[in-house]
Amino acid sequence: MLKAVILIGGPQKGTRFRPLSFEVPKPLFPVAGVPMLQHHIEACVKVPNMKEILLIGFYQPNEELNRFLSNAQQEFKISIRYLQEYAALGTGGGIYHFRDQIVSGGPEAFFVLNADVCSAFPLKEMLSFQKEHGEPNSCVILGTTANRKQSMNYGCIVENEETNEVLHYVEKPSTFVSDIINCGIYLFNPDIFQHIGTVFQKNQQDMLLYPYDGEEPTNGWHRAEAIRLEQDIFTALAGQGKLYVYKTLSFWSQIKSAGSAIYASRLYLNQYHTSHPERLASNKEGGPKISGNVYIHPTANIDPTAMLGPNVSIGTGVTIGAGVRVRESIILHGATLQDHSCVLNSIVGWDSTIGKWARVEGTPSDPNPNDPYAKMDSETLFRDGKLTPSITILGCNVTIPSEVIILNSIVLPHKDLNRSFKNQIIL
Repeated sequence: MLKAVILIGGPQKGTRFRPLSFEVPKPLFPVAGVPMLQHHIEACVKVPNMKEILLIGFYQPNEELNRFLSNAQQEFKISIRYLQEYAALGTGGGIYHFRDQIVSGGPEAFFVLNADVCSAFPLKEMLSFQKEHGEPNSCVILGTTANRKQSMNYGCIVENEETNEVLHYVEKPSTFVSDIINCGIYLFNPDIFQHIGTVFQKNQQDMLLYPYDGEEPTNGWHRAEAIRLEQDIFTALAGQGKLYVYKTLSFWSQIKSAGSAIYASRLYLNQYHTSHPERLASNKEGGPKISGNVYIHPTANIDPTAMLGPNVSIGTGVTIGAGVRVRESIILHGATLQDHSCVLNSIVGWDSTIGKWARVEGTPSDPNPNDPYAKMDSETLFRDGKLTPSITILGCNVTIPSEVIILNSIVLPHKDLNRSFKNQIIL
């Protein structure tokens, strides 16, 4: 039997995702029409013999999370539970803290997935790869190829090209190490907890030797238990014949900033052709004109003269008027786009209204399309004292008046704008 663990982080994380993470925990933000986490869960459920999915994070269990969990349990007919950490314990500390829950029932192996990646999740392939490589209790990291410059923003893996064994692992190196990067998707077996336990004991001993390492005395137990899989575990396991890398050629991206959600949406919408063709809208008599991949929630009300796509997802209860043009955007539930408005490269927040003939436009921060190995750059918000041009984001309940232009701007929730803006954060 198998289990899966999804690491969903907590409220201190997802800060680069503001203002969207104010309304909904980042892992539940809709990408390609369904909550980000649902893509992970759908992939896990397809793995034969998968018995339970555990979410680990330090969000307070809130109504939204509970509703998502109960809906997902009913839909996928599998046990899905949320285990709440008492503090941010890092990627290794969380699974170590709940190790009893993970190994109960005796799974042979378990997957660990980071919630903020978007991927084709080749989990079955990782399983068969693990059976062919190394001893039965080896661990597998999913890897992909990046270009030389961008690889240094990720965990880099040096492999033995014949056996695919991980020889070195370096998290975000300062010089070029390898163009194979860690995708944040792992296949472990329960032996991994011995390795994490070793680090835990070493941390405890270090704390007895150096009770205050320059910080104010924190909760000592927490300091010993905060363990990072990448720096603390993989770096030590590399080169010992216990860690292997399965390189995938299918799509992969991180969802760090709100801008990367639009790119992730594009990757998932494209995958729907094979995985969920029923989720893609098509041109129908009396319906809007669809170009490229578009997801429309059945409750949305769209004028037949509107034109949508490519890469658009329309949430629940959205109203779209006559002659509206939407491209490369995410429109969240309850938003209204009045007649002849135009929305490009933007995320329109919950219950926002865009007036007639208004134009809301952003600048895409997509990877270079001519480089097959290019990844999303984690863009800084400001460069040389100016706001970096990025996608436009309207927080929830924002009102844009008629006949204005909002360009490359971020509008915080509950704003009524009265004029045009460009390259600004509107607080």
